[in-house]
Amino acid sequence: MALFAIGDLHLCLGAPKPMDVFGGAWVGYMEKLQEGLSVIGPEDTTVLLGDLSWALDLEQAKADFSWMNQHIPGRKIILKGNHDYWWSTAAKFQKFCQENGFSQMHLLNNNCYEYENWAICGTRGWFFEEDRSGEHDEKIFKRELLRLEASLQGAGEREKLVFLHYPPRYRGYTCPEILELLRRYGVRRCFYGHLHGGSHKLAIEGLWDGTEFRLTAADYLNFAPYMVFP
Repeated sequence: MALFAIGDLHLCLGAPKPMDVFGGAWVGYMEKLQEGLSVIGPEDTTVLLGDLSWALDLEQAKADFSWMNQHIPGRKIILKGNHDYWWSTAAKFQKFCQENGFSQMHLLNNNCYEYENWAICGTRGWFFEEDRSGEHDEKIFKRELLRLEASLQGAGEREKLVFLHYPPRYRGYTCPEILELLRRYGVRRCFYGHLHGGSHKLAIEGLWDGTEFRLTAADYLNFAPYMVFP
């Protein structure tokens, strides 16, 4: 019963926008993903850290979720990325999954999930490229903080693993509000995605202020999931 993490699959079966156009590691990425994800078994849990599909709505995303359902066995816990325009309400997503036989897909949004003695917590997070000076942006940022805290509170006394799409810290940037939540709730491990290509050099991994950070964007992992446990 292993726990895996990977983000930024950027699937494009429903909305043709293949990442191959960026060259480099992205050339043939769908085939690379299929091979890399083959290590996951039906008894495992995989956290998918956002930017999963280029689709603009759930109907358009059906082909991408069918692909994930086929190539990622076991329980799949999904959080939102900045390009997940298909994202809808939890009720609509549940109905979508029921109608299409995606029985093991679950949204991580204002909630948490158990994995053995651990709690899987998280939300999209926030990023400095998003302008927080406007009232609308400030509301989104505060909402993300509330969602993360609700997830952490839902974990109770269990040891907490946090999964975010946006990195809460990297070279030249920190999000002090999110880092404070990690500190306050005693989070010892935090995983994030979003950074691609040349931005990989900005990633900060390892232990910092009591929390271990790991980048799990698909292209950073060479399109194979990161094993969190065992």
